[in-house]
Amino acid sequence: MARSDEAEAFFHAVYTAVQEIPHGKVTSYGHIAKLIGTPQRPRQVGVCLKHLSHDPQSRFNNTTVPWQRVINSKGIISPRSQPTGTLNQAAALEAEGVTVTTGALGELMVDLADYGWFPSILPSEEGMED
Repeated sequence: MARSDEAEAFFHAVYTAVQEIPHGKVTSYGHIAKLIGTPQRPRQVGVCLKHLSHDPQSRFNNTTVPWQRVINSKGIISPRSQPTGTLNQAAALEAEGVTVTTGALGELMVDLADYGWFPSILPSEEGMED
């Protein structure tokens, strides 16, 4: 089923914003939602990343969009339906030099004080403010 124009625009905004997260940094689903002007839609940011294409011919795919750099607002790598998904994300972050630790409940965590990226606007929009 094809996406509506509105949905397509939202996916595009999410993917382009995520592409601006610097190597070795992370941000939250909620912060991406805020940066693209929809602060009430952090869960939909997660949906977009869940549906990121694996097709290398696709403009936005799992190698051109650094999906691994988006975690929850508590610094926890969000659990996935497949047990290896969380471990894959942790491994991808560690490959970028991000330290991933295990919390008291077994959750995989990133210290947002060390690795967090929370600009007030996207770098591509700097100088465009009214």
